[in-house]
Amino acid sequence: MVNLIGTYECKVDAKGRLMVPAALKKQLAPMLQEGFVVKRSVFQPCLELYPMSEWNVLMNKMNALNRFKKKNNDFIRRFTAGVKTVEVDTNGRLLIPKDLTAFADINKEIVLSSAINIVEIWDKDKYENTLEASSDDFADLAEEVMGNEEMDGIS
Repeated sequence: MVNLIGTYECKVDAKGRLMVPAALKKQLAPMLQEGFVVKRSVFQPCLELYPMSEWNVLMNKMNALNRFKKKNNDFIRRFTAGVKTVEVDTNGRLLIPKDLTAFADINKEIVLSSAINIVEIWDKDKYENTLEASSDDFADLAEEVMGNEEMDGIS
């Protein structure tokens, strides 16, 4: 399992390319050969970048869904809408497809934010607004999500 760390600000050029920050590229180095999948986020106006190995684990779970249930079929279709494979080129750049750039309203300034095993790609203003809007609720959310878990000394 991949455990990515960090939040990075960078810029996207007119063609939709971003230079992967060195610290993130170092973490992604073992996965560069396999490539990545980029897709729309389900819950947020951002994109998600999956290392291919993580994407394959997720697809194995989704492939186990019974496709004779309409909800499962609808979910698979919506979840995979706009999915693209991407690679980091020899110059360390990643090309974000135009349709996905439009979905996330990505302009020049972006934020790459690790989310455990994936990287979220945000328009910088949307990222900051989302964090600010949810900051008051984070303590309640943390208690609800993690409060009943046995954490073995983690706080």
